[in-house]
Amino acid sequence: MGIPQDALQEIRLLIFDLDGTLADTQKDLAMSVNAMREDLGLPPLSAETISTYVGRGVTVLVQKALGNSFTLAEINRAQDFFLKHYRQHMLDHTVVYSGVLEALEQLRGRQLVVLTNKPVRFSRDMLAGLGIGSYFLRVYGGDSFERKKPDPAGAFRLMEETGIQARQTLIVGDSDTDVQTGRNAGAWTCGVTYGYGAPSLKTFPPDVLLSNLRELPRMLEGSGSLPTSPPRGAS
Repeated sequence: MGIPQDALQEIRLLIFDLDGTLADTQKDLAMSVNAMREDLGLPPLSAETISTYVGRGVTVLVQKALGNSFTLAEINRAQDFFLKHYRQHMLDHTVVYSGVLEALEQLRGRQLVVLTNKPVRFSRDMLAGLGIGSYFLRVYGGDSFERKKPDPAGAFRLMEETGIQARQTLIVGDSDTDVQTGRNAGAWTCGVTYGYGAPSLKTFPPDVLLSNLRELPRMLEGSGSLPTSPPRGAS
């Protein structure tokens, strides 16, 4: 795997995931999930367990956190409770990962956007609250389109709106969901090893793999090493 140097230099559109890529949201998500579980008389789950449920949208997160013992109506009520709690507490402990601000500042000359499965209103408010919202031309969430990532609808919309082709697009994320989105859209993919979904990148390896987002500008400019991921299917 890897991206040819000449292709790297043509990349103009960078599509970022949010949770586990730009921001460490683990603690606030876990607290809201466990508040929801407590409301239902359930014991808490570890933050590490809850983080494995992140990335496919709120409904999947709630369903996995509750298991199979609840009716659809109960799950819907629990989801409403979670969203209300999370809205009030989503910035209590959430922080931008090390290297993100540095990378975004150096990438200003390119089109930067966010495509996440988190609800769009939460996403925009979070980015603004973290002080990085102004870096992004567009922010789309899990409720912005009929289908969430890894469906490529959001990526296609962003390419269309910016007038940039798939071969000039890099999707940056921490999980297989982001890699599959990139493949489905025909774009290049970049994984980050510090996020919640990093173990899933062994099954769906991205074109390149970074340990810190500050490596990204240097890579695109050709002044840094090109860390490729292992071949697909490798352990």
